[in-house]
Amino acid sequence: METKDKVLELLKNNAEPMKAGEIAENLGIDKKEIDKAIKALKSEDVITSPKRCYYTCE
Repeated sequence: METKDKVLELLKNNAEPMKAGEIAENLGIDKKEIDKAIKALKSEDVITSPKRCYYTCE
């Protein structure tokens, strides 16, 4: 499973918006990889940022 898929699944299962650091901690993946995945998912309009540095699934 790709990092993007893991991030998306975690955000879908979490009711609250999460920060990149929290996502990295939960998944046990380096924050730089999480940042890349978030950037890609945002460009695909799959996730949104309801407030600065927090991300959630639509």
